[in-house]
Amino acid sequence: MPLFQYRGRNQRGEVVTGRVDAASADAVASQLFNSGVVPVDIVAATNAAKDLGTVFQSWFRSDKIDLIDLILFSRQFHTLFKAGVPIMQALRGLRDSTHNPAFARVINDLVETLDSGLELSAALKRHPKVFPSLYVSMVQIGEATGSMQEVLLQLAKYLELEKDTRDRIKSAMRYPIFVVVAITIAMFVINVFVIPAFAKVFTSMHAELPWATKILIATSQFTVAYWPLMLAALIVGIFAIRIYVRTPEGRYRWHRSKLKIPVIGGIFYRATLGRFARSMAVTMKAGVPLVQGMTVVSRAVDNEYIAERILQMRDGVERGETIARTAAATGMFPPLVLQMISVGEESGAVDELMAEVAEYYEREVDYDLKNLSAAIQPLLIIGIGFLVFILALGVFLPLWELPRAVLHR
Repeated sequence: MPLFQYRGRNQRGEVVTGRVDAASADAVASQLFNSGVVPVDIVAATNAAKDLGTVFQSWFRSDKIDLIDLILFSRQFHTLFKAGVPIMQALRGLRDSTHNPAFARVINDLVETLDSGLELSAALKRHPKVFPSLYVSMVQIGEATGSMQEVLLQLAKYLELEKDTRDRIKSAMRYPIFVVVAITIAMFVINVFVIPAFAKVFTSMHAELPWATKILIATSQFTVAYWPLMLAALIVGIFAIRIYVRTPEGRYRWHRSKLKIPVIGGIFYRATLGRFARSMAVTMKAGVPLVQGMTVVSRAVDNEYIAERILQMRDGVERGETIARTAAATGMFPPLVLQMISVGEESGAVDELMAEVAEYYEREVDYDLKNLSAAIQPLLIIGIGFLVFILALGVFLPLWELPRAVLHR
């Protein structure tokens, strides 16, 4: 009998793989179901060459699922749902039409999970790295209230705004990062190759060198002698920071420090508050209970420092306090926003006022991003000018003294 290779999930949701001899793939699926394993993928493993090709394909296959994949999924799912296509048929169509193999496997797992009798929200919850808690909670509300079509549309719009904000921040940061990296590379080249050549000329002069020249020569000698250790220390430092940031304490400290970075920290802060307000508006409009919605939103803002403040608001609401009062106690919002939240509570339209708050912060972020280059350029010019000034003093002052030193000799 032919040999089949399978991948599935057991009753605890863990991924299991293996091989089995069977007459067909259907027979393999029957064996797996009888043993309590839900098959996800079953392929024929006829020879070693084919297995080796599968291994190489898995090595080079990209498993990254971007936000754009989730946006397209939500938009297309909403369209199919609106057209009256059954959910299983819609998911199979989305699985076959997606261009991302990793996302196709995720959708296929959703189909298999729904086949086993679970709801869509439970199937989405099995993939927390793909579907955030906000997405799962809103789908769960949509299933309970029968408003899945509206929920999917709201999710698509929310994700599109989120992607637009992220793209604008990345685009605005691209120029200063490029300038800093270029300056760093230029300084390394100057220290390793240029200054040593001038140092030989300066040494042959047997004259007292200016302080700027001494600093440049000392820096160059240190760089030439220890650049492998400096490079190794830089690499180790980067990995150590990345590991530390992944810990709960490190993640909290980094998210708090990121909001205090000069010039760009305020942009991150307002963008995070805009994300909070937009998420609150979406969850409240979808009918998510306020306390549960705040818990979900605290995970959606992607900042542990702000998330802690949101949880403080949730605790205040649980004690019976108003949203405006708990928001004022956190110190996160300016008076104008607090007044809008208070008016929303009095009029019973908190979701609409939170959407207004989100638009307020989004306009602020848009204005800041448009003026970011103008705000950063003076700092870059000052930094570059200082470096050029030191290089000019260190290199040209001894050259001006060179004729006098030659005459004395």
